[in-house]
Amino acid sequence: MPLRRTARDALKIVIVGGFGVGKTTMVGSVSEIRPLSTEEVMTKAGVGIDDPSRVADKRTTTVAFDFGRISLDEHRVLYLFGAPGQERFWFIWDQLFSGSLGAVVLVDTRRLEDSFYPLDRLEHHKMPFVVAVNRFDGPDPQPSLGQVRDALSLDEDVPLVDCDARLRGSSKDVLITLVRHLTTLHDPAALHAPAAIKEAAQ
Repeated sequence: MPLRRTARDALKIVIVGGFGVGKTTMVGSVSEIRPLSTEEVMTKAGVGIDDPSRVADKRTTTVAFDFGRISLDEHRVLYLFGAPGQERFWFIWDQLFSGSLGAVVLVDTRRLEDSFYPLDRLEHHKMPFVVAVNRFDGPDPQPSLGQVRDALSLDEDVPLVDCDARLRGSSKDVLITLVRHLTTLHDPAALHAPAAIKEAAQ
């Protein structure tokens, strides 16, 4: 889908989180275009650096960033950037944060400790964000949203939602939650965007 010639306003959202939490999947599920992905097959070069032991069947990894797009209307376009999760690529994050309206922190409840760094960086940059718990299939009972909030020491005013990053509708709802949060913070660029995202991502 080509970008509309009438497009003039670009909005930017970043999706961050630990290694293997589903950032690439979320960008791909909601983007209107085939997403730009920098997924590469994991090799022995990552042994001792990346830790895939708690990520079942993880065979590829993002080495730069993921990129997707949603046309909100004839004038506004939302760009999505998925940040790499491995520590060795964290230096890219500050550049991805530049010019962003806000961020989605994607969380895997099996590895909540991996969320501390993303939360710390966003708070350092004073960037608004929401936290989305990507519910993975599995036999183990999963913590409630309240338990996740306590474990991450999230303030009550930080939106926290469940999601399934594989599903377009679920990923769309996360983005709408973020934009509504931005609207409550009186960000003029976000006004009316929740309805536009919902319509554009149908």
